[in-house]
Amino acid sequence: MKQSFRLYRRNGVYYCQDNATGKQESLHTDDKVDAGRILHAKNEAGQMGTLNLQIARAYMVASDPLMPERTWRDVIRSIIEEKTGPTRTRWENTEKDKALAALWNLPVVQTRADQLVMMLKHGTVSTNVFLRRLHNHALAMNWLAWGILARKQWPKVVYGEKRGITLEEHQQIIAREKNPERRDYYELLWFLGGSQTDVASLHAEDVNWKDRTVFYRRKKNGRDALQRFGDKTAAVLARRPKSGPLFPYLITIREKYRATEFKQRCRGLGIEGVTLHSYRYGWAERAATCGYPERHAQSGLGHGSKAVARAYAKKAKVKIPALEDYEVAYQNGGGKVILLPQEVDVETQQVRAAE
Repeated sequence: MKQSFRLYRRNGVYYCQDNATGKQESLHTDDKVDAGRILHAKNEAGQMGTLNLQIARAYMVASDPLMPERTWRDVIRSIIEEKTGPTRTRWENTEKDKALAALWNLPVVQTRADQLVMMLKHGTVSTNVFLRRLHNHALAMNWLAWGILARKQWPKVVYGEKRGITLEEHQQIIAREKNPERRDYYELLWFLGGSQTDVASLHAEDVNWKDRTVFYRRKKNGRDALQRFGDKTAAVLARRPKSGPLFPYLITIREKYRATEFKQRCRGLGIEGVTLHSYRYGWAERAATCGYPERHAQSGLGHGSKAVARAYAKKAKVKIPALEDYEVAYQNGGGKVILLPQEVDVETQQVRAAE
C-alpha cells in the first residue's frame, strides 16, 4: 500500500511530508531511529484509517447497497416527493440555494462536519433551517449511522424582526388604494388574519351567510380554518362576486407578485417593516390584546389540535364569536369576556369533551 508520509532531514532535524497535500511537519528529533518510529506510526495510522473506512463500507453495502453512493441530492429529492403545494415549491427552491450547491453531489456517508459548517457560514437563515431538515431526514431514513453535527453545534436560527401591521398603517394603505379588488383584499386580510394565498384563494362558496362564517382549508398545512365574521367584514364580502373566486385577478398571480405590489404601496406611504404576512401577525396581536380565547384564535388561524380542527369543520354548528365583536367590547370597556348564546356553550363543552 502506498505510504502517506515520507521522511527527510533538514539542518540535522527530521521532517515528514504528506505525499497527498505536500504539507511538511517537523518531528522534533535528530535521532534517525526515533524519526523512523514516528514516521511508521503516521503511515500506519493513515493505512488503518483507509482500511477501517473500507470495512465500514463493506458493512454498509450489506445492509443498504445504495448507501455508499447515495448523495444529498437523493435526500432532497426524497423530501420533495413527499411534499405538495407551496411546501414542495419551497423545497424545490432550496435545491437552488447557492450555499448548498457543493452539497448535492457529496456522498451522504462521506460528509464531514466542517463541510456543513462552511455551508452554514456562507448561507442564510433559510440555509440553516433546511440543512437541519435534510440532516434529520437522512438520520430518520437510516441513511446516516449517526449525526454529522451534534445538536449543540448547529448555529442558532435567528429570524429577522417581524411585527404585525397597525391599524393606522392599514388605514393609510386602504385610503391610498384605488383598485377595488386589491383594497377589499387588504381589508379581508385585516379582518380574517389569513395568509396572503389563503385569502386570495377564497371563493364565494366559502362564505356561509346564514351562520356568518368563512371556512377554507389552508394551502400550507391542509388544516381547516373557520371564522365567524361581523358587520364590517360582511360589508366587504358583500362587494365581492356572488360565485366563484372572490378575487378573480389576485388568485391568478404568484405570491411574490402580490407581495411586490404591497411592498410598493408601503414604500410610497413610507411604511417600513411590514409585509402581507404582517396582517396575520397583526390579527394575532389584536386577538391577544382584547382577550380573544386562544381556542377561537387557533380555529381562525388554522392552527391548534386535530380535535379542535375537526370540531370546527365546515359543516359543524359551533358558533365562534367574531374578533370584531371582541374589539368593540374591549374598546367600550366591556372587559375581556363576551357571553355567548347558551347553545354555543353546550357545543363548546362537546368540543372540550372531544379533546
